[in-house]
Amino acid sequence: MRRLRLLPLVAATYFMVSGGPYGLEDVVGQAGYTRALLLLCVVPLLWSLPTALMVGELASALPEDGGFYIWVSRALGRFWGFQEAWLSLAASIFDMAIYPALAVAYLGQLYPALTVGHRGLVCSLLIVAVCVAWNLRGAYSVGQGSLWMLALLLTPFLGIVGLGFWSSGLLHLAGDPAQHATMARTPHGSLVTALLFVVWNYMGWDNASTIAAEVENPQRDYIRSMLAAVLLVTASYVLPIAVVALTGIPASMFVTGSWVAAARILAAHLGPRFASWLAFAVVAGGALTGIAMFNALMLSYARVPAAMASDGLLPKPLERRMANGVPWVAVLVCAAAWALALGPSLTPLLELDILLYGLSLVLEFVALAVLRWREPSLARPFRVPGGRWGAVTIGIAPTVLVFFTIFAASADRITPRLPAILFGTILAAAGPLFYLCTLHRKR
Repeated sequence: MRRLRLLPLVAATYFMVSGGPYGLEDVVGQAGYTRALLLLCVVPLLWSLPTALMVGELASALPEDGGFYIWVSRALGRFWGFQEAWLSLAASIFDMAIYPALAVAYLGQLYPALTVGHRGLVCSLLIVAVCVAWNLRGAYSVGQGSLWMLALLLTPFLGIVGLGFWSSGLLHLAGDPAQHATMARTPHGSLVTALLFVVWNYMGWDNASTIAAEVENPQRDYIRSMLAAVLLVTASYVLPIAVVALTGIPASMFVTGSWVAAARILAAHLGPRFASWLAFAVVAGGALTGIAMFNALMLSYARVPAAMASDGLLPKPLERRMANGVPWVAVLVCAAAWALALGPSLTPLLELDILLYGLSLVLEFVALAVLRWREPSLARPFRVPGGRWGAVTIGIAPTVLVFFTIFAASADRITPRLPAILFGTILAAAGPLFYLCTLHRKR
């Protein structure tokens, strides 16, 4: 079985967390350049770095498929391990449906006929099928694919950054002012809403832990890949926004999809043909990022039910593996569940995703502290600095941020009568009921 090396692991981790600068337009439109950049620089220190350090210690100490499910089960017992897996898989239902829809939305800008009628849903199902086939080839194939997709994704933004630096020195505002109408003007919105978008764009650092048994040298490479991915994600968020801010393009012009219009404006002085090609590359990158994120996250999530089946908490067929180590039954079952969640009626429920994922992340930080106290002799190739108390305090900032974002989103509603926080609480509370069902099935 061919295993993931450092660079493919970094690339896969990148797509488990980020889709590049896509999705940050609303942060700029809501908060303005200065506050958006402040959030994008501060949140990694409070959220991403502590999580990366936690993952680095636990993944190197317990390099097993299942990752965070294994950590919580070992530290807190099977019940809490099941709740960790339940919260993560429940969050994936709201998370995974976003990415094929994102890819199809950008493909629709290139070929509008693809989104007419039911064609958009068919395209989304085809993306799911392609990612299933890709995942069945193994973690090595997904990692290598993530590496070249990362290069393709970031290339048009390198063009935007280069043009932005050049334009900021020569022009107050690049391009013809008449083109600015192509970017819809919206008033600045809520800083809290911008924070929700930023937290969501920095979620998922622990997802790479579930494939630890398929990494060539997890004891060495996990902490390296985590820190490298944190720096790469942060840079790919901050740099394009900071450079575009220097050009004088108003922040109020930024809404979802505005990177395409920004590319046209910045490249306008080089001629309409070059501007069109850069805009085309940005659109193609948007389609690519949806496929790459779905593909990498399928690699991660499918290992969780396989690990639970090995522990007897789910039906045994879910742990069946191919010669390359892929739990093929789990891959197919997860893909079928996500395919059923596709469709125009499902909107990305950001608050639910943050609530469910955030609670699972809190359990992981608890597991880090408990294992430090209960198993001090456990071999840890990397340790969170600060001894036992360092392992305890490192989870404080992420936990506070989780509950702050949950409280901040408490007024949001799925329907006029159903608050998002109530629905998320119901889903979280269903975890213990399903655990009791698994015990009854075993008896």
